[in-house]
Amino acid sequence: MPVDHPNKEEIQLCKVLDALSDPLRLSIVRQIRESGERSCGSFTEPKAKSTRSHHFKVLREAGVIAAEQRGTGFSLTVRKGDLDERFPGLLDSILAAAEKN
Repeated sequence: MPVDHPNKEEIQLCKVLDALSDPLRLSIVRQIRESGERSCGSFTEPKAKSTRSHHFKVLREAGVIAAEQRGTGFSLTVRKGDLDERFPGLLDSILAAAEKN
């Protein structure tokens, strides 16, 4: 089952900022970035799987993460290269600011 992602050229600043404005989604992105790749099932917060799926979907549709099917699950990666090409330094700045809070 293929997963839709926006093309690099379709990533919009307002959608990226909106997706990263939620502390839980920001934490998800930080965790994926630190490990390079994470499976959807490796996250335990929030407890409800449907809520986690919703947050993954918001991040994916904004172009912040990519999801690739691996067996029965999905592998998540941060689209840092695409984001840096569209908005140089944005992701690093947001993650650095979030670490300070």
